[in-house]
Amino acid sequence: MAQYGKRASERVQRTIKEEEHGQLKSGSGHKVTSRKQAIAIGLSEPRKSGAKVPARPRASSSRR
Repeated sequence: MAQYGKRASERVQRTIKEEEHGQLKSGSGHKVTSRKQAIAIGLSEPRKSGAKVPARPRASSSRR
């Protein structure tokens, strides 16, 4: 996790631990079961508070 700031790395670790213990909830209030979703939540919170986190990837337009 070299590309992320220290605060963001700590937050991701904390959310992964919460997910492992079954305590992490998504925005809709449902329990998070996916590790990828836990990482996404862990990165979005520091991003909102202004920590050093790269912008989330945008979906590229499909080419025909």
